[in-house]
Amino acid sequence: MYNAHLTKDYTVRGLLGKATDDFCEDGRLVEKTTYDHVTREKLDRILALIQGSHQKALVKYSNLDLQTQEAYEMAVRGLIRPMSKSPMLITGIRCLHFAPPEFLLEVQCVHETQKQLRRLVHEIGLELKTSAVCSQVRRTRDGFFTLDDALLRTYWDLHSIQDAIQAAAPRVAAELEKNSRPRLGT
Repeated sequence: MYNAHLTKDYTVRGLLGKATDDFCEDGRLVEKTTYDHVTREKLDRILALIQGSHQKALVKYSNLDLQTQEAYEMAVRGLIRPMSKSPMLITGIRCLHFAPPEFLLEVQCVHETQKQLRRLVHEIGLELKTSAVCSQVRRTRDGFFTLDDALLRTYWDLHSIQDAIQAAAPRVAAELEKNSRPRLGT
């Protein structure tokens, strides 16, 4: 599954007006800034620029020739993925909630770390001519597994885990088969 380079979805909560040494809300405070000039429209504009630059990088790392009709159709359907290890690539990003100083983003990406997602919030703050820290990162989807597939902690026992694996096996096999078909342009 690792080599399938499946996307993950996150909700990322940010807080405007603070900068810390580790990009976390509870890190050592480095700077306080004003944020009353930040609007939802400005935030959406920055998010669109970020997504656009990452889309270009995604095409580069996918090794696809977008001159073909089939590759173009894959791009339109959002089926392009990197063929090998790449830097963090954002396939989608949008603001779900904006109530300064707080904001909530939905981020779809590949090859990310939590630190990179926290740094993303920091960089968004800088682009908005303020500062921002990350107050929460929550993974909501990993490949084709969603929160509905997660086991509650009370079910973390051998029998429940085996049942969950057996229930997911046909879906995993089908998805891996779909993702292992020969790629265009390679």
